[in-house]
Amino acid sequence: MKISCIQMDMRLADPAYNMYHAEALLRQAAREKPDVLVLPETWNTGFFPRENLGACCDRNGQQVKQRIGGLAREYNVNIVAGSIGNIKNGSVCNTAYVFDRQGNCIADYDKIHLFTPMQEDCYFAPGDHLCTFCLDGITCGIVICYDLRFPELTRSLALQNIEVLFVVSQWPAARISHLTCLSQARAIENQIFVAVCNSCGRAGDTRYGGYSAIVNPWGDVLAQAREEETILSAVCDMGTIRDIRSNIHVFQDRRPELYQI
Repeated sequence: MKISCIQMDMRLADPAYNMYHAEALLRQAAREKPDVLVLPETWNTGFFPRENLGACCDRNGQQVKQRIGGLAREYNVNIVAGSIGNIKNGSVCNTAYVFDRQGNCIADYDKIHLFTPMQEDCYFAPGDHLCTFCLDGITCGIVICYDLRFPELTRSLALQNIEVLFVVSQWPAARISHLTCLSQARAIENQIFVAVCNSCGRAGDTRYGGYSAIVNPWGDVLAQAREEETILSAVCDMGTIRDIRSNIHVFQDRRPELYQI
């Protein structure tokens, strides 16, 4: 599976520009014939405009389904469409959408863990379900930014037999070492590929850190970006998962009866 992460610099509270820019980057990345294209967190709004937030948001993903789903169909490519500011059932959610090669929306996920230090919990409603989906016969899962700090979430997905974890984020430059460390840890402890698509640029006083990466189950970084806007790609050989699991029996040797979570 060839994965291409689009490390995007978006404008805060400018969804029209951001949609146009995301489409242009997706078209550029699609020329290299990846199997999966990935966008970062809240790419339609930036993270996140407190004034007029609702006005900046999509409505039940209608714009994303029409335009990004249309690109998936046009280019015959799977798209993990990052996440967007999204109005659902009268609440603002941080929603990820996934499209298959025919442009069908096959999964959606609302961010479970909201980032209280930036008062995300005061503006967004938390999600209430985990999300797995299948791309080209490969079982995948998705988490959004702060979710990565909660190992029990990724382990729960791993116990549903995912092989690839997509992490879409707006991780700040000040803590970029945490993103790198946690991504490798989640890959190693769960023996899965981890594809991280972070944002870059500034939103208000915050500089977002880039350093998107694709990590294999041994914790090896197959590809890593720097701080600027870029498209990052790597080929993930699923045979690596069989290799590590035949040598290090993490799931076989678990003792869940002793764990208190």
